[in-house]
Amino acid sequence: MAVALSTLTVARMSSPAPRVDGRKADQLRPITFEANIAPYATGSVLVSFGLTRVICAATIEPKVPSWMRQQGVKGGWLTAEYSMLPYSTLDRKQRDISKGKLDGRTVEIQRLIGRSLRAVIDLQKLGDNTLWIDCDVLQADGGTRTASITGAYLAARLAVQKLIDAKKLAANPLSDSVAAVSVGVFAGRELLDLNYVEDKDAEVDFNIVMTGQGQFVEVQGSGEEATFTHAQLQSLIGLAQNGLKELASLQTAFMTKHLLKL
Repeated sequence: MAVALSTLTVARMSSPAPRVDGRKADQLRPITFEANIAPYATGSVLVSFGLTRVICAATIEPKVPSWMRQQGVKGGWLTAEYSMLPYSTLDRKQRDISKGKLDGRTVEIQRLIGRSLRAVIDLQKLGDNTLWIDCDVLQADGGTRTASITGAYLAARLAVQKLIDAKKLAANPLSDSVAAVSVGVFAGRELLDLNYVEDKDAEVDFNIVMTGQGQFVEVQGSGEEATFTHAQLQSLIGLAQNGLKELASLQTAFMTKHLLKL
C-alpha cells in the first residue's frame, strides 16, 4: 500500500500544471460565432476566442480597384482592413487615424487576412466586384489575427450566399474554408491557442493558417527570446493542425446552421 500511495503522489507532482485559464496544453479556448452582428454589412460574424472578440464583416462593392482596370485584369478583388478599437486593450489604444498613418502591425495583419481569404477564393467567379473584409477587435486577449481570419471566412461565406440567392453571383467563388490558430512555447511547454499572458512572454510563437482540407496557407513563426529545434517545429505544427481541424468543424457546423436560414 505504501508503494502505491508513493507512486500516486509522484504522478500527481509530475503531471503538467493547468494553464493560467485552466486549459490543457492542446485545448482551444471556448470558440463562439454569432451571425449578422452588423446588419448593414452583406455578411457579418462576431467571433470569440475566449476573451478575444472580433467583429468580422464582409461587404460587396460593385466595382474593382482602378489598378485592375488599368492593367486589364479580369475578375474581382478581395481586400481586408483590421483595427483594434481604443477600448479593446487594458490601456487605451490610440486610433491610427489620430497618428496620421497605419502602424506596421496593423498593415501586416490586414495583409495576412487578405492573403488568407484570397487563397480560397476564385476571383474570376466574383465578377466585377470587390469583397471588403473588415475586422474590428472589440476585446483583445491574444490571437486577434487568428480570430480575425477564422471569423472573416464565415462573414465572407454568408455574404457570398446572399449574393447567390439574389442572383447576383452565378456560383460560390469560395473553394474551401480557411482558419488560423496560434501555437507556441511558454514556460517550456508547447501550447495551443495562446492567450495574452502566454503570448507576450512566449519563448517561441507561431501563427498558422490552413484550409479546411488541410492545406497550409501561411506559417509565421519566430523564437522571441529563444531558438527552437526541428522536433519542436514539427510538434508545434502538429499541435496547430489538430486545433485547426477542430476550428474547421466548428465553421462547418456554423455554416450548416446559418445557410439554411438565408
